[in-house]
Amino acid sequence: MKVLKFGGTSVGTVESIRSVKKIVEACEEPAIVVVSALGGITDKLIETARMANNGNNGWMTNFEYIVQRHHTVIEGIVPDNKKKEVTETIDSLLDELKNIYRGVSLIRDLSTKILDTIVSYGERLSSFIVSRVIKDAIHYDSRQFIKTEIQYNKHIVDFELTNHLVRETFSEIPKVALVPGFISSDKKSNDTTNLGRGGSDYTAAILAAALDASKLEIWTDVDGFMTADPRVINTTYVIEHLSFVEAMELCNFGAKVIYPPTIYPVYHKNIPIVIKNTFNPEAPGTMITQEEDSSEGKAIKGISSINDTCLITVTGLGMVGVIGINYRIFKALAKSGVSVFLVSQASSENNTSFGVRNADADLAVKVLNEEFAKEIEMGEISEITAEKDLATVAIVGENMKHTPGIAGKLFNTLGRNGINVIACAQGASETNISFVIELNSLRKALNVIHDSFFLSSTQVLNVFIAGVGQVGSDLLDQIKLQQPKLLKNKSLKLNIVGLANSKKCIFNRDGISLDSYEEGLKQSDINATPQAIRDGIINMNIFNAVFVDCTASTTIASIYKDLLSHNVSVVAANKIAASSSYESYAELKHIARRKDVKFLFETNVGAGLPIINTINNLINSGDKILRIEAVVSGTLNYIFNVISENTPLSKAIKMAQEAGYSEPDPRVDLSGQDVIRKLVILAREAGYKVEQEDVEKHLFIPDKYFRGSLEEFWTNIPQLDPTFEKKRKEVANAGKRFRFVASLENGKTSVGLQTVDDKHPFYHLEGSNNVILLTTERYNEYPMVIKGYGAGAMVTAAGVFADIISIANIR
Repeated sequence: MKVLKFGGTSVGTVESIRSVKKIVEACEEPAIVVVSALGGITDKLIETARMANNGNNGWMTNFEYIVQRHHTVIEGIVPDNKKKEVTETIDSLLDELKNIYRGVSLIRDLSTKILDTIVSYGERLSSFIVSRVIKDAIHYDSRQFIKTEIQYNKHIVDFELTNHLVRETFSEIPKVALVPGFISSDKKSNDTTNLGRGGSDYTAAILAAALDASKLEIWTDVDGFMTADPRVINTTYVIEHLSFVEAMELCNFGAKVIYPPTIYPVYHKNIPIVIKNTFNPEAPGTMITQEEDSSEGKAIKGISSINDTCLITVTGLGMVGVIGINYRIFKALAKSGVSVFLVSQASSENNTSFGVRNADADLAVKVLNEEFAKEIEMGEISEITAEKDLATVAIVGENMKHTPGIAGKLFNTLGRNGINVIACAQGASETNISFVIELNSLRKALNVIHDSFFLSSTQVLNVFIAGVGQVGSDLLDQIKLQQPKLLKNKSLKLNIVGLANSKKCIFNRDGISLDSYEEGLKQSDINATPQAIRDGIINMNIFNAVFVDCTASTTIASIYKDLLSHNVSVVAANKIAASSSYESYAELKHIARRKDVKFLFETNVGAGLPIINTINNLINSGDKILRIEAVVSGTLNYIFNVISENTPLSKAIKMAQEAGYSEPDPRVDLSGQDVIRKLVILAREAGYKVEQEDVEKHLFIPDKYFRGSLEEFWTNIPQLDPTFEKKRKEVANAGKRFRFVASLENGKTSVGLQTVDDKHPFYHLEGSNNVILLTTERYNEYPMVIKGYGAGAMVTAAGVFADIISIANIR
């Protein structure tokens, strides 16, 4: 005989109940089936009760929803020959429930006793329906054999009486016994009680232990225990085997796969627990047994967390050497029904900290202040306070006791990532290391721990690069040179798993050799369309993925959204996405934040200069950008620096193109379009909502030169040389120089040719260098100046490389 428990999601719809029916009817041995209320019904029962208690007539609408949910299930799955019986029974129970709600609404009394009765209807209704769906199932009322008594204001199972009644009830076990989970009754009054939220698991465990079942199967909506919360970390995987101790620790610290008390009854009988997925029954699931299993070769099995933590600290020199302080602390808490899940004590005994749920914090402080009122008055103990809105994280694994250095690695990992540990605890068994951190650090902590302990001894970045032209090929050369150094010195493995040029793309999750990637691209049969690149990356579904765009392609930029939405970080040398419509730019930033990935484009402005990062740091630290003045076109600055009496404008433009400073079509630079894009990006990063159309343009080349083909441009541009030479001489004779300046002030943006004298920071700007002046609330009288190489493939590649490395968060 075995016991199977199906949770709310498993009996939440007609389709899911059909899966339950198939699973149970496939059992070859007798089975006791424990079911929860239909998914979401327990919460709805409680919500409706509170509405009725508050005089809110909306309770009637809620009640009709409850009725409709059950009628829908009956209509959808109960056989026709049983529908009348089931409908009459369910309607009778619903009438009882409605009368209770009406009474609550009239007398405005919602005692614990009444609420326990109300929530019991969820399981009573669902279990009867399911019993008439599964072939040969016989329905039982668990209130008849699971008995509780009051201890510390909670319903505690009386195991001696319960075990006796269970064995008596099931002295002959039918093919299928259908039992409602969660509900019980008081052993003295027979009033309806319950075993707590998640108590259906507990019901199943009680039955399995009392009847010496061969196995306890917990059927839920996940494939088993995961190494961590998959909602937080997308690289988690199912743990195939856990010991009872490991499972208990994970459950106690927040893993919601099973209700923590479930483990205790079956643990003592050494009855295996199997976690299975109702919606994926073929998956092997997680097996929980008495035995330890080190086959996975990892020191820890899983990470669990509680994001609802309050840390209470009792401190005072009057505690040192005094016997019985902790006894008084925990006795007072126990009498008040406050559960403690973590304890940390200083070796000097002058303070004891413990973790409780936020909801229990005020009560805990109150009872402890009362317990130690005399000591507080005498100053021996400080007034007891609580630090709320924290999180508790636990790493669990019996192999930790055989592996030295786990704690050191854990806290080193947290420290390197700027996560402050407020309190920590480790039992002598070394099965669990738990610690308290700020709630806003929880996601980061879980990710870095999972990477550190589960993926490998090194951190891995899996990189896809689109565009292997000048910038892309320089980037690959730099990565190839730096790979062994990063692995050796920083334990960072840069794994190039995808490459694309203008024609073909290649993918290899094991890594692409940078010695022969050109040949691989030539031989590839995958065309480098944006869709092929996007699908190749997403379908690979690889962890720590980074997409690097070294193209100037609009269509490649269009796949950023899908990549970010699939947890792929994006590093862009391509300026199109960040300078497109503000709505699109903001959406990409929003997705990156929501998915906890990176969208970086430092090289969009100033190539390798840290301009965007500096602006972000200023703003994030509370500063405000008031004005931006910048020369951010390496091409135009190069042109204005080399132009002379012997080097006319047309020749200077050609020189810029040949030196690799300009775009392939230099009109992109000469039209000011490149500068406009850069200014728009800077303005947006500075917190201003700016579109390209908002930028005023004051150009130095007439529109007619931008019409026609590139060949026509090269033919016609020398016509402008005499006119521009005249202007150049006038400016030179006045002791000034031309600079094409991008400006932001009071939210208004403009680009245009200006003249500057030798006192201006722009005057001595050499070659293709860029310079940017940031006037902020802090840097007001003396603006911040960022100056240096602003163009060139090698410098741009280095800036892209820096963005990639920043994703690894190494130091």
